[in-house]
Amino acid sequence: MASKTPRQVTLLLNENVESLGIVGDVVNVKPGYARNFLLPFGIAEVPTEERIDELKTARETALAELEELRADRRGIIEALQDMAVALIRSCNDRGILYGSVTQRDIADALKELGHGVDERAVRLANPIRRVGEYPVVIQFEKEMRVEIQIRVEADRSIEDETEEMEFDNEGELIEKTAKSANAEPQGDDSAAEASEEPAEEQTASDA
Repeated sequence: MASKTPRQVTLLLNENVESLGIVGDVVNVKPGYARNFLLPFGIAEVPTEERIDELKTARETALAELEELRADRRGIIEALQDMAVALIRSCNDRGILYGSVTQRDIADALKELGHGVDERAVRLANPIRRVGEYPVVIQFEKEMRVEIQIRVEADRSIEDETEEMEFDNEGELIEKTAKSANAEPQGDDSAAEASEEPAEEQTASDA
């Protein structure tokens, strides 16, 4: 037996709603979304023929703006192809950052390079917490996406400092003790000295 689809309500949008529609669109939404968000804030209302006609001009303007926005986004996607962005951050000797790299950090870095990417378009599951290279997806719409490389670099050289360090499986530093492999063995000499001293004392007492 086929499962029933969730009951929906039909509303008329009074303004643009991302991932839903633009002003003047008639959309179907879940009752809870309508009751708790769209209706109380006046973002949508129950559609009527009169109200739909009133919003025709606003809808045409919104469509033109949307097409312009999509054209800009297509240009950004094309410009970001094969792009690598370097971010300099402070970290400890193991490359763990003091802080983290977030969606906002990546969006700000792209804006500095002249690419208008909102942080919501940066698809980053978890903040970046170590130096290294990370693939990050930039996505505006379902068909507008591109993968870029984020290269997080330390603000100082940590290679020389870590060459002589060893870490256990938990990432804890293993402290090394000074080796005495080059020290001369003293066991035989000490025994010889100990055996000679009583002999000298015995000779003196015999005299």
